[in-house]
Amino acid sequence: MTPRLEILMYHSISDAPGPTSIPPQIFAAQMQALADSGLPVVSPDAMATPPQTRSVVITFDDGFSDFDTIAWPILRTHGFHPIVYLPSGRMGELENWVGCNTPRRPLMSWDRVGHLAAEGVFFGGHSITHPDLTTLPAETLEQEVVRSGQDIAARLGQPIRHFAPPYGASSPEVRRCIARHYTTSVGTRLGVAGPRDDLHDLPRLEMFYFTDVSRWQEHLAGRGGAYLAIRRTMRRARQMTRKHLGVG
Repeated sequence: MTPRLEILMYHSISDAPGPTSIPPQIFAAQMQALADSGLPVVSPDAMATPPQTRSVVITFDDGFSDFDTIAWPILRTHGFHPIVYLPSGRMGELENWVGCNTPRRPLMSWDRVGHLAAEGVFFGGHSITHPDLTTLPAETLEQEVVRSGQDIAARLGQPIRHFAPPYGASSPEVRRCIARHYTTSVGTRLGVAGPRDDLHDLPRLEMFYFTDVSRWQEHLAGRGGAYLAIRRTMRRARQMTRKHLGVG
């Protein structure tokens, strides 16, 4: 198999509206298809070294409560150990950042984070307050990046080596800041990671694009290249349109 690391991106596993929520039954089918594929699901520490074969890392942004109640029981059944990126200053609250859902979704408490860590879930930094890091002055950027990992490490008693900038918003300055404190960082750039990718700008597969489980099965079987290319093209076109209109 071609050496590559497929980093799956999830947020909420629920019936809430919007692209950051995936219904529980669809998620369960995606994970069953992944298990049936035989592809190795590896720990997030594998992101720090160039892949020698095709393998998978499962990631979740934001630390929604439904990870604990819905996603983790399904993942645990298959022996999959994901990483959850936490906005450390918002745990135990409702999401309250730009672009959040209505109604707002609850985030896990620190108590539940501790229990999950003991069961084999990995955790990473996702800032303190979930801002667009590219808009911050240098001092505030440093605080949002550094303290996020420190907060989680203090709660769990273990080093935090991985980070995900909110919204996938990054820049050379943001990546340099993250690189000073974390081994890897993932974004929202659509694609699979290979040996030549920047460890602090790793692409991911947005799993909302694979809610048609047959398309996910095709991808897992190595026949999804054309679909992924179309999705990348459509995404670039939307981003260019938004930039031209001055949106986002």
